[in-house]
Amino acid sequence: MKITRVEAIPFAIPYRKPLRFASGEVHAAEHVLVRVHTDDGVVGVAEAPPRPFTYGETQAGIITAIDSIFGPQVTGLSLLEREVAHARMSRTVGNPTAKSAVDMAMWDALGRSLDVSVTELLGGFTDRMRVSHMLGFDEPAAMVAEAEKMRDSYGITTFKVKVGRSPVSLDTAVVRALREGLGDAVELYVDGNRGWTAAESARAMKEMADLDLLFAEELCPADDVLGRRWLVQQLDVPFIADESAVTPADVTREVLGGSATAVSIKTARTGFTRSQRTHHLAEGLGLEVVMGNQIDGQIGSLCTVAFGAAHALTSRRAGELSNFLDMSDDLLAEPLTISDGELAVRPGAGLGAELDPDKLRHYRQDR
Repeated sequence: MKITRVEAIPFAIPYRKPLRFASGEVHAAEHVLVRVHTDDGVVGVAEAPPRPFTYGETQAGIITAIDSIFGPQVTGLSLLEREVAHARMSRTVGNPTAKSAVDMAMWDALGRSLDVSVTELLGGFTDRMRVSHMLGFDEPAAMVAEAEKMRDSYGITTFKVKVGRSPVSLDTAVVRALREGLGDAVELYVDGNRGWTAAESARAMKEMADLDLLFAEELCPADDVLGRRWLVQQLDVPFIADESAVTPADVTREVLGGSATAVSIKTARTGFTRSQRTHHLAEGLGLEVVMGNQIDGQIGSLCTVAFGAAHALTSRRAGELSNFLDMSDDLLAEPLTISDGELAVRPGAGLGAELDPDKLRHYRQDR
């Protein structure tokens, strides 16, 4: 079970419509497929989605980091030496999705080698999760229509609404339209991607106080330390730290400093090894946890549900698992399906991710 080679393959798949939010917008999944090869002929896979507006990574940068730093660091290690791999990759600052994809591909290869699913390796609490769908910026009627389609077609009843525009009434009107259009049977929460000031966030949350929101996420920048603490102290819903709390140390700082009361775990940026650290920390601190989405494709969504389903805490809430539906295609031979508002762990060893070689040839960008 020794690693012999790590591949980083760029690919691009257009979205049917762009996803827009306060910190940027995405028109295509310009991601990196990572494959970890072993001396037994086993190949583990994962997906690295660059988000330069959040973490500074680009597709080209991820490939360079894996080819020149992280791949050589893990080559020769056993798949069981995940802590050694983590320690070696941690010597390099940043590059969270590049590191995470290598880590998750190692877990996938380990599961395939042992003929055990990654979810079972991680904890095996359940085999599925409820799904939350992320709604990007649009007019109120269009966002209500999209939510209705997701509810009627896939049974999804939890929606994360992107906010953060000015004036705040642009977004509060959308959330109100969603509540009035969908009724009380759905769960709604908002994500500002740091787009508002603390004062704007407070005003917006007061305007939406009667809408029974589940969470508020990253409404204002964590860099506004006093403003964020002031905001969190007056909210009556959990405030999720997302991009401000990537590492367990970040989570500790934000929570103990009064700047957050919940946390989003995104396997795309913390892999499985570091995500477990964050999960255990959240358990110890008594935090709410949601499984977040980095606008992942189907491979990334498989990783998210594999981790989320493995633990009681992360499977308690609906996970952000559906935005691959906005993509025009994907790399899996058998597409994921959401049924009755749930996404199941793919059966089989590892992640259960089998690629379509024709699709990979079509969408890869290095040939």
